[in-house]
Amino acid sequence: MATVLERIATQVFSRTAFSGLATTRAQQAIVDTIGCMVAGAFDPTPQSVAKAFLNEIGPNGVSMVFTGGRASPSIAALVNGTAAHCLDFDDNFHPARAHASAVLVPALLAIASADDAISGHQLVRAYLAGLEAQAAVGFGVNPSHYNKGWHATSTVGCIGAAAGVAVLLGLDEVAVAQAMSIATSFAAGPKGQFGTPVKPLHAGMAARNAVDAAYLARAGITGKLDILEGPQGFLGLFGGAEQAGWSALSWDESHIIETRGLVTKLHPCCASTHRVIDAARDLQKEHGFVLDDVRRIDTKVGRSAVDNLAYPDPADEMQARFSMQYCLAAALLQGGLSLADFTREAIFRPQIRRQMPKIFMSAFSVEEERGAERIAHQVSVTLLDGRTVRTERLHANGAIAMPLTDAERQSKFLDCLRWAGVEDDGIEGTLADIGCVTSVRERLGSLEDLLRAHQSPLSLASSTDRCPQIMMR
Repeated sequence: MATVLERIATQVFSRTAFSGLATTRAQQAIVDTIGCMVAGAFDPTPQSVAKAFLNEIGPNGVSMVFTGGRASPSIAALVNGTAAHCLDFDDNFHPARAHASAVLVPALLAIASADDAISGHQLVRAYLAGLEAQAAVGFGVNPSHYNKGWHATSTVGCIGAAAGVAVLLGLDEVAVAQAMSIATSFAAGPKGQFGTPVKPLHAGMAARNAVDAAYLARAGITGKLDILEGPQGFLGLFGGAEQAGWSALSWDESHIIETRGLVTKLHPCCASTHRVIDAARDLQKEHGFVLDDVRRIDTKVGRSAVDNLAYPDPADEMQARFSMQYCLAAALLQGGLSLADFTREAIFRPQIRRQMPKIFMSAFSVEEERGAERIAHQVSVTLLDGRTVRTERLHANGAIAMPLTDAERQSKFLDCLRWAGVEDDGIEGTLADIGCVTSVRERLGSLEDLLRAHQSPLSLASSTDRCPQIMMR
């Protein structure tokens, strides 16, 4: 009987045709993540990572590094993955409980930016392979794995992304499985690091590990192919008390990006806050209150969300991204959040700090969550006039059930450019058709030149049918 890794490898290796919807969503995810990498590149965390490996970054490396210079694919993936995740503006992928693209895109671009022969079609296929592999690995261990305290971006993300990198390198089905086996031994990352610079480093680690695992598999290193489900394997060590395993694992004819999709973030902060922010904004729009009209706000969220949001009184901008009190107060006071809300100066604004004690957070019980893959987050607002208004959200804005508009996508991308100090001059199409280009490296070279000159003809085109369907052979 085939092992779980062999089944996953067979699935992602054999799926070579993708619908227009899958292709478009993959391209959107890649562009969105590149925007996050551009915005994050000069954050202190990826800058420190680049500094740690300064002797390996220079003009003669093969892979593009978003903080500047070029390096080996391994180091480029590490730095760029950290940049993608450091502002917590990158997407979420619920089936893996991971920031899927912050691992996948930097890992794949590390390979593609080093090889003129890799096309946009190959990049998209590898992205979709890695995403499907992440979902399959996550199927067997989540939500128990995540609730136990593992940062699935760094664990599940690493294993799944290794499959995507292996596909991009042109490895065969056996080597794809071996890349995931090797990556399983690299998987690590506790959620206890949330609110610190190590949290975005997890994405960089996972991207680097995915690249290294695929290269090792290509060189002939082998591991156990039952390392997910076998004795002393991933499930037993990482699965948690309510592990499901993979006996019921199956695949739809439609790709997971079509059936479940990604959540493209509208707010640059921990996703555990987003459904509450969106629900509270729904109430604010409906009832017309401002924060000075509010006596208290009660929120009820999943147990893992409470664990993630550990900073009711954040001391720095990283902690503020993991503070329900700060994020919700700022969003209600201003009507939304932007990258500018997460600076040292911004997080101590008196007009926000005085509102934060009104906000309370509680968790659903184990019994309430048992058997529910997803549970709606609830918000109750008690007003000074005695009224109490309530609502809930099962999905955040940006999920496929509540998709961002083209205008919202472009606004986010431009916010990322502005944050990096890059001016957009209105030239269309530099990145939007990345899934269609003959050479990804050539297109990224253009991006590299533009960033170096601090001029950006990048803009996020609306959802297009430029590549309505691709077929991989």
